[in-house]
Amino acid sequence: MKFKVGDKVRVFGKHYHCFEDGSVGEVTEVYPKSSPKEARVTLGCGESQFIYERDLELSPTKPEAVNNPAHYGTGKIECIEYIKDFLTPEEFIGYLRGNIAKYLHRWRYKNGLEDLKKAEWYLKYLIKFMQETK
Repeated sequence: MKFKVGDKVRVFGKHYHCFEDGSVGEVTEVYPKSSPKEARVTLGCGESQFIYERDLELSPTKPEAVNNPAHYGTGKIECIEYIKDFLTPEEFIGYLRGNIAKYLHRWRYKNGLEDLKKAEWYLKYLIKFMQETK
């Protein structure tokens, strides 16, 4: 297997459990003897999943501004998980909706496609949150 424990990787192609296409995580275990080859990948939120080697790629070393900005992962938990923890569910929904509106409003004037991707990220997070709270 070309990956080793500690590698930062991006999941692509097939969607796994809570991993969205483009999710960034860290390899915590590798299974080079199994067929097909697998690795356990853990996201910053603590979720982990066995993923086939064919659905992983090494993550770029430069911070990724949409899905995994460096300044949001410097503590033990990601910023959004901290915010979700201290807001009520209704307040958190408002927070997500506000960020969606902000990025949809400013995309033409500030960061273009990057802001549209950020709006999409918050919308996907809102959808996942609503599915979990049903």
